[in-house]
Amino acid sequence: MVRIEPKYREGVVEPVIGENPDRSLRALLLLEAVANADAPLSLAQLCDRLEAPKATLLRMLVALERLGYLLREVDEKTYLLGPRASRLGLSLLRNEVVLQRSRLILQTLVLQLGETCNLTALDGDSVIYIDRVETREPLRLHVEPGTHVPLHCTASGKLFLAEMPAETRRAMLKHLELTPQTDRSITDGDLLETELERIRARGVGIDSEEFVRGMVAVAVPIRSAEGHCLAALACHAPTARKSLNDLIEYIPQLQAAAAQLALSLAWESSRG
Repeated sequence: MVRIEPKYREGVVEPVIGENPDRSLRALLLLEAVANADAPLSLAQLCDRLEAPKATLLRMLVALERLGYLLREVDEKTYLLGPRASRLGLSLLRNEVVLQRSRLILQTLVLQLGETCNLTALDGDSVIYIDRVETREPLRLHVEPGTHVPLHCTASGKLFLAEMPAETRRAMLKHLELTPQTDRSITDGDLLETELERIRARGVGIDSEEFVRGMVAVAVPIRSAEGHCLAALACHAPTARKSLNDLIEYIPQLQAAAAQLALSLAWESSRG
């Protein structure tokens, strides 16, 4: 189980890393290496990947952990991204320029599919709705951007869990409450693991009336150039109008829109 308590004071920026430009660059490369890894990395692995002295990296790891950009697992030998690093990703997704571009892509997609589409992201141990465009149909589920929903019973949430490195996912599931939202919610850890492996294999998250009775949804990943899941693009509909199989037929259009969203995010990141 990972340590989830941040070790930094909110709003305080310490000069430990920024005093030296070269050190700041190396710290960014360190964070990038951890973010792109398929599993938490040890000091030795980071030294090998970054070709940097052990003492130098250790000082940076300690500083980044104190600031909340990194977390150490319980064995205290491996590192993964912390809450402050995750918030940087959310800040990019919620940037006004990025939202304007994503909104245009979502609007076009909703016109094609006729159903509500959502841009979602992982926020700690839940899913956050970043943006959404509603269907014009009168029967729909209204969820405000900024709303948090569970991981274990939503299409986006199960996709995020499935995309995690195995060690990170196991740690997350150890403290995640599998509270039933409907009688179809998966509340057994072993059954959920099996479902997540299927989702990982096909690259599509599904919700078969697991979050809201009478609503189905599918979600596809929005990936970085390195193939990591940055966010998710989801589409949901009431079963009175569409079946889960109907939504699955929309996967190619969703994947094409997700690729557009990924390019938009990459362009904005390069500008920053």
